Amino acid sequence: MKQRSHNLILILSGIRLALATIREHKLRSFLTVLGVIIGTGTIIGVGSILTGFDGAVTGVIRSLGTETIIAFKFPVGIQFGRRSREELQRKPLTYADAMAIQERCRSVAVVSPYLFPNWNVMHRVRYKTNEVLQIDLGGTDDKYAQGGQAEMMAGRFFTDFENLRRVPVAVIGEDIYKSLFSGLNAIGKSIQVDGHSYEVIGVMKRPANSFPGQQDNRVLLPYHTMRKLEPGAVEHMLIIVAQPGMLSQAIEEVRGVLRQQRRVKWNEPDNFGLSTADQMVEQFRQVTSVTALVMVVLSSIGLLVGGIGVMNIMLVSVTERTREIGVRKAIGARRLDIVVQFLTEAVVLTFAGGLLGMTLGWVISRAARFAFPTLPTSVPLWAAALGVAVSVGVGLFFGLWPAAKAARLDPVEALRYE
Repeated sequence: MKQRSHNLILILSGIRLALATIREHKLRSFLTVLGVIIGTGTIIGVGSILTGFDGAVTGVIRSLGTETIIAFKFPVGIQFGRRSREELQRKPLTYADAMAIQERCRSVAVVSPYLFPNWNVMHRVRYKTNEVLQIDLGGTDDKYAQGGQAEMMAGRFFTDFENLRRVPVAVIGEDIYKSLFSGLNAIGKSIQVDGHSYEVIGVMKRPANSFPGQQDNRVLLPYHTMRKLEPGAVEHMLIIVAQPGMLSQAIEEVRGVLRQQRRVKWNEPDNFGLSTADQMVEQFRQVTSVTALVMVVLSSIGLLVGGIGVMNIMLVSVTERTREIGVRKAIGARRLDIVVQFLTEAVVLTFAGGLLGMTLGWVISRAARFAFPTLPTSVPLWAAALGVAVSVGVGLFFGLWPAAKAARLDPVEALRYE
């Protein structure tokens, strides 16, 4: 008990001495731990941005629905590198594929074909003198809304009757509505899409979970109306919603039907992609894990520089306080006491740098949130804990050599030092 009390007093006195040294040499102490500040700030700042970005992106992906399957000619989602030549040359999915899935897959609730326009043309929408370029033009059917892909802000979605009759109607996204109509009633108004007139029958809400800064520039036409506008368009995406709790069965059934539709032999791999929200989230997190690894490497460089600076200043401190060390040893201080004293000073120095680094990281987090209001940045607990732990660890590691050097000093030689 007495020994424990002695060690506590030693540590507290070391902390007081370290704080006094920091106050006395503010600029020198700041420059010493600058690397620690940058390294810790990087961990906190980038960690907060990654956490917010992860929440935003996974929210968008999961908003597709836990029972939703996206079928395309190759898997959709985030991936490293470019698509292979074989993937890019695959035949597109077709409207007939969607109808076959709807008829033959018992585990599937609804299938909505989504026809993309020709991608080598810039599509635009106009109302009177207002115009929006680079719109997200697409053709689909009433099941698109049934599958939860469209929430109406005003008006309604088009019906199966309007689709089959090729009625010239359109449903627009929230940002298209704001750009063209500036808050006025859009229902019943006529807009020009690539020079053709369509009546606006509905305005969709921007998806609640959308990418930071993403605009809702959707202009959706009935599938067969879109086919009339873009007779040369062939690229389809199929949005498939499984029956509740039957996602796995639906994937297998859809895979079987598409392999039959596309004449894939039994010993050949799929020439199409089926993607679910969970798969796309996993792909995205593979990308963010690489980013996190790069963050750790970059912050480690700053911490290494900071650690070397701490070791250097502690070695200078040992030289400056040689006589003090000699006096302490002469009156009974043990080697352990000297080691604890100098390690405590090194840890206090780097811990102070860690606190400044946490402040810097918090500032980075707030700046990112100010620049991207829809990015829900927050300092994660793991990043704050890691920043403190790393800064303390740097002090312990790089303070060992100076502390050991101080403890090995001969008291007689130390007292003679001038």
